[in-house]
Amino acid sequence: MRSLQRRLAEFAAARRWQPYHTPKNLAVALSVEASELVEIFQWLTPEESSRVMDDPERAHRVADEVADVLAYLLQFCEVLGVDALAALSAKIDRNELRFPVPGAEEDGECHSPE
Repeated sequence: MRSLQRRLAEFAAARRWQPYHTPKNLAVALSVEASELVEIFQWLTPEESSRVMDDPERAHRVADEVADVLAYLLQFCEVLGVDALAALSAKIDRNELRFPVPGAEEDGECHSPE
């Protein structure tokens, strides 16, 4: 991931885009790209959305939008000094406490957040 962040930073630096890569601008760009991903699925039925990668043209569009979302997220994390993988791991830990496995409490497998 660090290698990709470095490549993105070098790409932006070569084009002198750093002044535009503020947290606000990157968050907005991330939202726009996520919306473009949503647009692909907007009018599909649940069944059609499950098969979206079967259509080569749509599959290419999905992959491109995923790449754009990830690129802006990585740049956002770089600018703010967020370790995305550490943040994700911590969030999963918190969610495991917030949303225990059904029935695990009776088995003594659930740990109380208190």
